[in-house]
Amino acid sequence: MGAFFCTFILMKITVEISNYPLTEDYEPQIVDFIDRCIATGMKVKVNATSTHLQGHYDEVMDTLQKEIKISYERYGQMIFVVKILKGELNLEYQHEEM
Repeated sequence: MGAFFCTFILMKITVEISNYPLTEDYEPQIVDFIDRCIATGMKVKVNATSTHLQGHYDEVMDTLQKEIKISYERYGQMIFVVKILKGELNLEYQHEEM
């Protein structure tokens, strides 16, 4: 009998997430979420209105699940808006005016 080899490619994703705490003192809650994501070691790009996370699908989704739950437990009501794209976007893209 021949050997059976199983190969798979780890799917990479890009996630864009925005966090809207329902409180007047919202900034520390957002910064805490971002800092916890950075601490995981995955690629994180912070913009003025959202944060991008990149990495292997399972790792990113596990991190999101864990960190969103922690935010709810620590801070109560907040809204997360999440976009998920298969693949890695160029997070350094800069539009050049014509």
